Amino acid sequence: MSQTPQAGPSTASLVSGYGSTIRVAKETYTNPLVAKGDDWTKSLVQLAKTAELKKHALTLQVHTAHILSAHASLDEKDKALQDVKEQKNRLESERARLLNCLREVNEDRDKVDILEATINKECDDLRSRIQQITEGDYNSAKSEVDRLRQELGQEPMPSLQHMLEEKSAAYLRGRRLNASTDVSGPIPKKRTAATPRPEETSATESPAKRPRGRPRGSKNKNKGSGGNDD
Repeated sequence: MSQTPQAGPSTASLVSGYGSTIRVAKETYTNPLVAKGDDWTKSLVQLAKTAELKKHALTLQVHTAHILSAHASLDEKDKALQDVKEQKNRLESERARLLNCLREVNEDRDKVDILEATINKECDDLRSRIQQITEGDYNSAKSEVDRLRQELGQEPMPSLQHMLEEKSAAYLRGRRLNASTDVSGPIPKKRTAATPRPEETSATESPAKRPRGRPRGSKNKNKGSGGNDD
């Protein structure tokens, strides 16, 4: 028993179905579907603005930190500058004082130089005068005195150098004596034999202070002893 094959879809139906599918796809591509409502677009815009705000806020924080750090450094530098100015003022005052002292020292030194030159000139004049007198009138007078003393059997006068040496030695002895006196204090006076010691003075004065006569109660004792004998 043979089976008759069932008839399949015709070619025309297949072609018509494929064409409708292609038409729907084209309409969908050219006209995309849009969701109803604007909430999600606002959320996206809000998120984008929030991200941009965070970015700029972070940049602002970095710049603010740099500015604050610079202000702190500037305050420290200002304080250091004030300290330096105060130190400079102190140094300027000290410099002015020292310059004034140096000026006074220079003036005193100039005066001392003038005084030294004056004294040196006076010393030179005195030496010239001494030499002139020694080689002139002094030598002739000394020669005449020595001749006359020799004729009279007397010793000659000491030389001028010898007299100057004796004078210098006496001056040095006086200086040493004054120095030793200043160091040790005043020299105590020597006690002579006529000056009594303090102990001797008190011993000699004490008998003079003793009262003369009988001691108190001696007369009564004598009367009492006499009555007992009777």
